[in-house]
Amino acid sequence: MSGIIIKTPEQIEKIHAAGKILAELYADLKTYIRPGVSTLQIDSYADRFIKKRGGFPTFKSVAGYRNATCIAINNEVVHGIPRKSKIIKKGDIIKVDCGVTLNGYIGDSTETYLMSGADDIAKKLVDVTRKCLEIGIKECVPGKRIGDIGAAIQEYAESNGFSVVTEYVGHGTGVHLHEDPPVPHYGTHGEGELLTEGMVLAIEPMINEGTYKCRTLNDGWTVVTLDGKLSCQVEHTVAITANGPKILTLF
Repeated sequence: MSGIIIKTPEQIEKIHAAGKILAELYADLKTYIRPGVSTLQIDSYADRFIKKRGGFPTFKSVAGYRNATCIAINNEVVHGIPRKSKIIKKGDIIKVDCGVTLNGYIGDSTETYLMSGADDIAKKLVDVTRKCLEIGIKECVPGKRIGDIGAAIQEYAESNGFSVVTEYVGHGTGVHLHEDPPVPHYGTHGEGELLTEGMVLAIEPMINEGTYKCRTLNDGWTVVTLDGKLSCQVEHTVAITANGPKILTLF
């Protein structure tokens, strides 16, 4: 457990304060994101929103990255760079990933927005991915192991005919954006790091319509599905407490 930062109840509340800004942002974006809006406009909105509430967009502190958000659409899995030329269309799946630093503590989460006109497979993929997150969070109790989180997510995704991205995983968070331990969204029950009170984890399943395999585009950031089929992601920052999981990126 040498690399894992165990948080005090006071620190967890500070992470929650940062996470609440994200929760408010994502609620606001429900009405802002619509066909015709560019991903750069969404990013600018998020940047202003966070700063107005006294926070800092955490992703801007990542080396080589200039934006407040990563926005991935349809077959893009993660790390999509917001662009003026990328316009939201009817039927799109839009994944907005964002971090907020407030008074030195970080909340990290991803919300998915499904535009009207989406087909049945897109709707099912979004529903299953949300359920995967919910199922993974239920495993976040003292005495369980990291493998229990991944196994639960993988079983549900695959039972619905989808695949789990293995190249990108969840992680500890709160003091730094990315901390130990890594949290794969696949695995074996009873294996991996023991979950203990005070751990704070970002659980962020990436679920694909087709193959789990991905590739990175020439921009060096945007990851897409290898077969061009749809991908979905949702994420929460979760504290492991004696009373069970506490989601820190909700109101």
